[in-house]
Amino acid sequence: MKLQVRFWLVMMLAVLVQANAQLSPQSFSAIKSPEDAGFSVERLQRLDALMQSFVAEGLAPNVAVFVARNGKVVSYKGYGYRNLETKTPLQKDDLFRIASQSKAIATVALMTLFEQGKFLLDDPISKYIPEFKAPRVLESFDAVTGNYETRPAKSEITIRQLLSHSAGIPYEHPLDKLPAFKVPFFNSTQPDVLADVVKKIAARPLIADPGEKFVYGLNTDVIGYLIEILSGKKLDVYLKEAVTAPLGMNDTYFYLPADKAGRLVELYSKQWADKPLVVSANNDYRFFATTGARTYFSAGAGLISSVEDYAKFCQMLLNFGRFNNRQILGRKTVEMMFRNQIGSSDVWTRQDKFGLGLQIMTEQSRYSDNASTGSLTWGGMYCSEYTIDPKENLILLVFTNVEPYAHYSDLVHKFRISVYQALR
Repeated sequence: MKLQVRFWLVMMLAVLVQANAQLSPQSFSAIKSPEDAGFSVERLQRLDALMQSFVAEGLAPNVAVFVARNGKVVSYKGYGYRNLETKTPLQKDDLFRIASQSKAIATVALMTLFEQGKFLLDDPISKYIPEFKAPRVLESFDAVTGNYETRPAKSEITIRQLLSHSAGIPYEHPLDKLPAFKVPFFNSTQPDVLADVVKKIAARPLIADPGEKFVYGLNTDVIGYLIEILSGKKLDVYLKEAVTAPLGMNDTYFYLPADKAGRLVELYSKQWADKPLVVSANNDYRFFATTGARTYFSAGAGLISSVEDYAKFCQMLLNFGRFNNRQILGRKTVEMMFRNQIGSSDVWTRQDKFGLGLQIMTEQSRYSDNASTGSLTWGGMYCSEYTIDPKENLILLVFTNVEPYAHYSDLVHKFRISVYQALR
């Protein structure tokens, strides 16, 4: 009898989950009042005041926010200036460098190929990119002489490990100063090509054995080249066909068309809390999306987007694969992406886990603030971040563009806290 009851409870739960997926909002809807989405109007004013204070106090040049619950837009606003020098007001649909938020989009693109049977997650990447065969691990390096020693890695690198940043591939590598190993990290204005860069990444020794620990790095750029190999198309073309165009993400690009270049916000720097915001001295970071060779597609850090465009992507994940009346991924594939893929390892000191392409907030999280356990998040180095909360059926995004940024943590954490404290 107990087994029958348990069976029917499981069946009912499955029906409810499927029904929820089918009824998930396929477009964002306006509301008369935030109360219609379960927010306190009075307490939500704290969010407005906080974002305005970041601009007024010179802590950020601008901030764009997007909050939606049950597909209802609670807050979609822009604060401050696209350009401080010209005092050009920020429009809420202006464009931002999203850096590592590119990773989740590339992951979803790859998972569409997974669903087509093009590969298995535990396939060695060398099956598709032979240069990764027989990887080696760095044992020692003499910075004075440039001499280094390596040993054979304990195993091959798998696609799952690339997606979960557990392959041993870093960003900053001890051997970066040696010409043979130097690669562009985040973008390039030079005539670089993804295939050539990935083969250089393959030539660098790993800094940890595959599967040993979380090592954040150029893994997703390798994934970008894998997408090109499996799809037979350039990365920018496949991302548009498989993800951004079906979702209606019409403002997401590697390189901006001329008629949209004017909407890209200026890039500032604020390395120290007591120093003013200044225009970034890194011209590659400032101008990669509008000038240069425009040949390098960094799956890990190269995209430009608007806060609303990326919100569509987040809502698709919250809807377990569906948005804009398009099924981008199957429900079970998204559920798998949301599962821990790094075992007992943690994401840095956050005590969080990593799934396929995104961070998973745990009960022990030192990063999640008041977000629900099981929420998903990631950000970009220019200061943009998203949180997807399946328990509250909530997405929240905050974007600005400052690098380096002494107030990065303050902005993203205080934003998240302000959103959650307004929930009724």
